[in-house]
Amino acid sequence: MIELCQLWRRFGDFTLGPISLSLPAGRYLVVLGPSGSGKSLLLSALAGAFLSDPGQIRIAGDDVGRLPPERRELALVFQDAWLLPHLDVSSNVSFGLSVRGIGREERDTRTRELLELLGISRLAKARPARLSGGEAQRVALARALAVRPRLLLLDEPLSRVDHNSRLELRAELRRLHQALSLTTVHVTHDREEARAVGDDVAVLLGGRLVQFGPLAQVMEHPLCPFVARFLGRTWDGGRALPGCSQTCMDGTGRCDRDGAGEQDR
Repeated sequence: MIELCQLWRRFGDFTLGPISLSLPAGRYLVVLGPSGSGKSLLLSALAGAFLSDPGQIRIAGDDVGRLPPERRELALVFQDAWLLPHLDVSSNVSFGLSVRGIGREERDTRTRELLELLGISRLAKARPARLSGGEAQRVALARALAVRPRLLLLDEPLSRVDHNSRLELRAELRRLHQALSLTTVHVTHDREEARAVGDDVAVLLGGRLVQFGPLAQVMEHPLCPFVARFLGRTWDGGRALPGCSQTCMDGTGRCDRDGAGEQDR
C-alpha cells in the first residue's frame, strides 16, 4: 500500500500539494494532468529525489519520507531507457543485481526469466545501439523488475516511442501488471494511455490533487469541469461544484475544491 498524508513541497513560486491519498497494494495508479501540473514532482517525491516538507510517505506501512532512494525498495523507468551502451541487453538487465551483490546464478536466472516475460530473449546479446525505442524500453522495464521492487515508478515511459510501439507497450504494461500484481505509479498527460493501463487515476492541476479514485468511477463521475474536459467528458450544465474557481472552469489554473482528492474508496 502507498499512503500519502498531507505531502507538499514548495519550488519557488510553485507548490506541490498538500496531497493525501491511499493506494492499496497491487494497484496500478496513473497520475494524469497537463504539463506543469506537478506529476513528475510527485513521482520524484515518491522516489526520494527530495525530502517533503510536512507530510508522510508510507510504502507497505513503512515511513520512507526520510529515506534515500536506494533504501525505498523501488525502481524507476524514465522517458528514455538510459541503457549502458557498452553492455549487452542481458548485462543491462542484470546490472542492478550486480550492484546489489546478487550471485551469478541468481542474476542469470532472473535475467533469463525477464527476457522471456518481455519477449526479448532474442536480443540478449544485442547492444543498445541496435535496439528500437520500443525494444529499449522493454529492456529498461526488465532491468527495473529484476531487482524485485515493492513499488514501480514510470515517468512518461511511452512518450519517446513511435505510435505502434506505444500501443504495444500499453498492452505489455497491462499484461505485466496482471501477471505480477506489482504496485505501480505511472505518470502521463495522455488520457488514452491512462485508460489503457490504469486501475486508478489521480488528476493533478497546478500542484493540487483535483480528483482521485478508480479509473472507471472518475471517468463516469468527474467532480469538476477541469477533470471532465481533461478526460474528454462533457460537463453537465457547465457549473462548477462548490469550491471550484473560474480557473478550474476554463482549465487554466487550479481547482480549489477542498478534499477533492480525498474520496472514499
